[in-house]
Amino acid sequence: MLPVLLCALAIGYAFGSIPFGLLLTKLTGGPDIRSIGSGNIGATNVLRTGRKGIAAATLIGDMLKGTAAVLLTRYVFGPEAAIAGGFGAFVGHLFPVWLGFKGGKGVATYIGVLLGFSWLAVLIFCAIWIAIAALTRYSSLSGLTACSLTPLVLWALGLPVVACLFVVMALLVVIMHRANIARLMAGTETKIGRSAVKP
Repeated sequence: MLPVLLCALAIGYAFGSIPFGLLLTKLTGGPDIRSIGSGNIGATNVLRTGRKGIAAATLIGDMLKGTAAVLLTRYVFGPEAAIAGGFGAFVGHLFPVWLGFKGGKGVATYIGVLLGFSWLAVLIFCAIWIAIAALTRYSSLSGLTACSLTPLVLWALGLPVVACLFVVMALLVVIMHRANIARLMAGTETKIGRSAVKP
């Protein structure tokens, strides 16, 4: 079973390490996304270029690569391997070998992996995100809260093993957002609808 899990992990990593934000901005004549804003390759930083369509495409790409990894590894190897495949995709997004292991913060790919396991959990994730965003207008806090509560949602839906995977992934999301957390605590985090300031 170990070789199968390692193979699924590698397949997932290959999917997850595709840097859609960087590729799409370059292919459409935009700047190197790593040279603006936060330097992050995710959709939020792509949005800082003012190109909403490219940012939306980046978001979709970063989500669906997680979903594809879960579905493919499940189809080829079985449900246990899908967990390894999903985790591989998530890690690949965070630490892509092609970019010196400097990737995105993981929320979009987190959602995509979640979609591979439960569409209902994704709907609940979105509901939590919208509620927190409406109350606070902080995108980062909305994502952190939704990611942190998702393992409980999965447990309640009868998916305890998958819930354990998302505990680990949620912890990694928190680590990747440590600068955002510091700004939230200092009251300097950018709110939704306001211009972002380079950290």
